[in-house]
Parts: sequence; C-alpha cells; structure tokens
Amino acid sequence: MKIEVKKVSDYIWEIPRIGDMLVPGRIYADEHTIAPLIKELEGRKAGGLTPALEQVANVAALPGIQKASLAMADIHPGYGFAIGGVAAFDVDSGIVCVAGVGFDINCGVRVLKSHLSRSDIEPHKVPLANQLFRDVPSGVGSTGEIRLRESEVDELLVKGSRFVIEKGYGLPEDLEYTEEGGAVAGADPRNVSTRAKERQFKQVGTLGSGNHYLEVQYIEEIYDTEAASAYGLYKDQVLISIHCGSRALGHQIGTDYLKILEAASRKYGIPIRDRELVCAPVKSPEGQKYLSAVNSGINCAFANRQTISHLTRGAFARVMGVRPESLQLLYDVAHNTCKVETHTVNGVEKKLLVHRKGATRAFGPGRQEMPEAYRSVGHPLLVGGSMGTASYILRGTDKGMSDCFGSTVHGAGRSLSRVQSKRQWHGTELIKELADRGIIIRSGSKSGVAEEAPGAYKDIDRVVDIMHKAGVNRKVAKMRPLVCVKG
Repeated sequence: MKIEVKKVSDYIWEIPRIGDMLVPGRIYADEHTIAPLIKELEGRKAGGLTPALEQVANVAALPGIQKASLAMADIHPGYGFAIGGVAAFDVDSGIVCVAGVGFDINCGVRVLKSHLSRSDIEPHKVPLANQLFRDVPSGVGSTGEIRLRESEVDELLVKGSRFVIEKGYGLPEDLEYTEEGGAVAGADPRNVSTRAKERQFKQVGTLGSGNHYLEVQYIEEIYDTEAASAYGLYKDQVLISIHCGSRALGHQIGTDYLKILEAASRKYGIPIRDRELVCAPVKSPEGQKYLSAVNSGINCAFANRQTISHLTRGAFARVMGVRPESLQLLYDVAHNTCKVETHTVNGVEKKLLVHRKGATRAFGPGRQEMPEAYRSVGHPLLVGGSMGTASYILRGTDKGMSDCFGSTVHGAGRSLSRVQSKRQWHGTELIKELADRGIIIRSGSKSGVAEEAPGAYKDIDRVVDIMHKAGVNRKVAKMRPLVCVKG
C-alpha cells in the first residue's frame, strides 16, 4: 500500500485515508522537516526500521481512533508509534496500546523557578554543577537514598508525589503544580510484576541515563507577557529543568504487558499492521490491567521527579545560600502516557483514552485540570532541547485543544541515532566545546554525552516555531543552559 503525503498548509501535512485506515494521518511540519520524513518513507527497506510516516498511517488503522492519527513537529521513528505521536481512542470501542505509551512511562519535565538571575549563577557554575552531580544520582543502574520495602513500593505507586513528600522530600504546595496533583487515579500495584517492583526499590530520586538530564537555565527571551506574568517568569531568571521518568519499573511494565497484549490482540481479533502495535480493547480485562499498571508507572515517575526536586533544592542551598523553599515548582508535566480525558469530537463531548508517545499534554485556557493560577492562560508546556541548545515554555490554545486533543511536542526530536552520534562526536571533546561556550556538563558517561550531542537533534527553534505558527501552541519563554547534569 503506497502512502501519499499531501500539503494542507505551510505547517500541516496529511496522509489521506487509504485501505484500512479509519482516519487520516496529520503531521505538523514545514517543508524542511517533512522532506527527510518523506525520503525515509521512500527509502523503506524490507525488515528495516519502520519509517515514522508509515507508523502514523499504521496507528490510523487501530479500532476506535478519533479524528486523526497525529504527529507533532518533533516526529521520528519509535517502537510501533512514532515518537511525537498522539492518538485518541473512544473508551467504548477503542484500544489501549503499549507502543502508544512507550517503555519510559511518564517520562516528563519538571521546572523549578528561582529568584536568582544569570549573573548570580555565573561565578558559581562549576561548584554548583559539582554539587548537583554529587547530590542527584544519575546513570545506568544508579540508586537513590530512599530504600523501599515492597509494601512501600505499592504505596508509592498509588500515592505518587505525596508518598515522598510525606517522607520529607518536598513541599505540600508542590502537589498543586504537578499534573494530576502528582498521582493519577486508578493505579493498582497488584497488576505490576514483582520483577518491576524489585527494579524500583533503590531507584527513587535518580535521573537515569540516555536523554534524561537536570539543567540549570536562564530565560533569554519572553514572548508572551500575559502568560509569563501568570507563571511568575521574567528575563534572565534562573530555572532548573528536570527531565526523567519511571526508570526501570516503567520499562519492566512495558516489557511484561507486550506479551499480555499480544495475546489479547489475537484473542479479540484486532487487526494490526505492525506486530509492535499489539493492543487490547480499553474495557477488556487485559486493557484494564495494563491501564492500572501504566497509572502505577505514572505515579512512580511523579515521585521520582519530586524527590530529585528536593535534592536539587538542597544543592542550591549549599552552594548559593538560598532557602530550599525559595525554589518554587513552576509545573511538572508528562509526555509518555495514556489517560482518559474529555474532548469534543464533531461537536460532542466524549471520554477518550489519549495516548501521547513523546508528546506533552498541552491544555489551553479554562480547563479545570490545571492550577487555578494558570487557568486563564493554560498550564505551562515544558519543552526540552538538548544540552547546548535552547529549551522553551509554551502555552496551549483553543485550536490545540480542538485539533490535537490538547497536545504538543516534548522536545526537539532526534535526527541521528545514538550509534550515529557516537561515530560523529566524542564525549570529552564535546564537554570541552560546551565549556568554551559557558555550559558546564557533568556526566558519568563520556559515550552517553556523545549520544546526546546537540547535533544529533532537530533544530528546537524550528520545531517550536512550527507548533506556534500552526496556532496549536504559543511561545512564552526561551531558555538557555548554564549547567547540565547527564546520566
């Protein structure tokens, strides 16, 4: 089946319905970013990696999908779903799919705001980087200072951020500024394997590896003064961005349920184009068990980022002499989830199971799910770049709510694989190059730094501009890094 890609506008492209597709595919891109995606599609080789545009079309054939199979501007190939993919399914006739969540459940971004300016940080960048690297465990297999028994892991999976706050890791007001109040309902630890829980006993409060990071940034530019005022942001203000997820527990949940949902796909006769898109009806026993496990993983990740916030506050207090509580939580928002939400489809409000795979929730003004202080402008959308490049804070719009189920990009999106990156860059040289530009990097893995080279990612400015110019989101602030701690 030949997939065609047609231009709808300067920033929207469409894959028309063909064959068993139930809805069209819609891709947010400009001429520059769509070209390599089309080239990748046309160069498709049997047995090779499925091109991202083909993955968008495959998702469009899944039962119960609503409106369109969507891809945000940071789109690149993933496992089954393209990364940057968004798909909403009717809760009665639709499905839930492991590939639509991914293996790092509730990987997300949390931003703390300070009363410090760039000039306050500049003389202390090196000791601050060293202190953060000492205090916040990072890297493959890293362990945190919280040690849990299995019964405590169960409690954490239900209570999320509140569990660690009750142990002294954070402030009660942090909950108000965390998506879902730091704990989504419907988590059931009984549906999480013992193996998954064993992998989490010592990992609460750890960054992990890969593209996860803790970054000290300053605001270079404010675009939207109304939203910036609501968020308490101003030019040259220092922010701290934390990007990580549910660690090994989330990965094990994904691994465990691939087999369960593969059997469910056969049991319920669900036609799938790609074996990686195994799924189950939302209301089936298998679907409900997987959702309760995903919810557990979501809560685990919220607790993880909450604990890292506490450790970060302590490091700043030691080096900068500030009160820990002066670092206030701006927001914490996820980008690897599936959640039941209410959206309007053809003029009718419906409950939908929205999958966001490498895509961020982006609710616009008026939604009750967000903090009251942000309700007039929409909650902050936290979009990470790569070390050495910009990051952004955006806001949602009414158009984004109607066209994208309140979603946006999660970052720049990779343009080169990790293997390609390590061939092209060397970690030691990259750390020196960034230091010469005033960006201090701390990492326990030089090869990991090479994998995450800024050149391995798409242009974050272009990616964000596509979503902004398409009217899906609005730019609020642009940040630049000063210190980056990597796994």
